[in-house]
Order: sequence, then C-alpha cells, then structure tokens
Amino acid sequence: MNPLWKEILWYQFGAAIETLQNALNACPDELWRARLWREGEVQPEFVEFWYITFHTIFWLDYYCSESAVGFTAPEPFTLSEFEGGMLPKRIYTKRELQTYLEYARAKCRARIENLTDENEPQRIRNNWRIKTVVELLLYTMRHVQEHAAQLNMLLGQNFDSAPGWVGQVVKP
Repeated sequence: MNPLWKEILWYQFGAAIETLQNALNACPDELWRARLWREGEVQPEFVEFWYITFHTIFWLDYYCSESAVGFTAPEPFTLSEFEGGMLPKRIYTKRELQTYLEYARAKCRARIENLTDENEPQRIRNNWRIKTVVELLLYTMRHVQEHAAQLNMLLGQNFDSAPGWVGQVVKP
C-alpha cells in the first residue's frame, strides 16, 4: 500500500480514536453510569457512558485483529460483546478503559503500518459484506467516531462543555 495513503488513513483514524479518548478522559464520575438515551428507547444498561466506551474499544480491538480466530480481549475484559444482549459481569473503570484504548490504538496503528495491499481481503468475518481490510478499517473508524460523538453530546448536554474537534492526529 502507498505510504502516503497509510499516513492519511492513520491521521484520520487516529483523530477518531483521540476524539473517543478525549470524551473518556473528560467524563466526570457522575456521568460514568449516565444514559445516552431516555429510558424505554433501548435497554438502559446498554447505553450508559461506560458501556458505550467499552463497546467501541472492544470492536476497535476486534476489527484491527488479523483474524477472528483465537481473538481474545486483554484482561480484565471479556467477550461479552459476542453474546448478544449480555453485559460484562461488572462495570469497567475509567482507568481500565483508558488502558484498553491505548492497547487498541497501538493495534490499529500497527495494522495500518503493516498494510501491504489496500485490496487485501479482510479475514475478520466470513460471509460479511465488507471485502477488504481497508474497507473494514474505514467502517471501524466510522464506528469509533459515531460513539465518540454520542459521548461528547452527553458531556455537552450535562456540562455545557465537551472536548473539541480533533481534525488530525499528530504523528508520533
């Protein structure tokens, strides 16, 4: 894959991850279990700040994996996301999720750096509509950005303040 395209992909994907990180870091304790939607619209426990953050990081980790075979999340995280309708056994702390996000960010960065062909078939899910690794990465970037925006909206609605726009991640 063209090095310039890898750089562009990382700048934008990294910005999405940084947006999520900023929302996570800005979340005060009193919002950790706050709901993003009104009760009754969806299962309340699935829309709390902590859970949306975990959900987003989990799928970032999973989709940046080389393959679904043998995938495991790092301790203390579980594979509850694969068990449709099941929450993790406990609420994860902010620090745990910050650590998990750093892990997933590094995995994403490495995945992009190691791309050799933008048309390489993806190997995450069989019989899925996404056909290439680059498309899977773009899909995942959109997922991260969507949930980061939801968390920022919650922060803005409750504190009249949310982290600012991240236009491009700084290259390390």
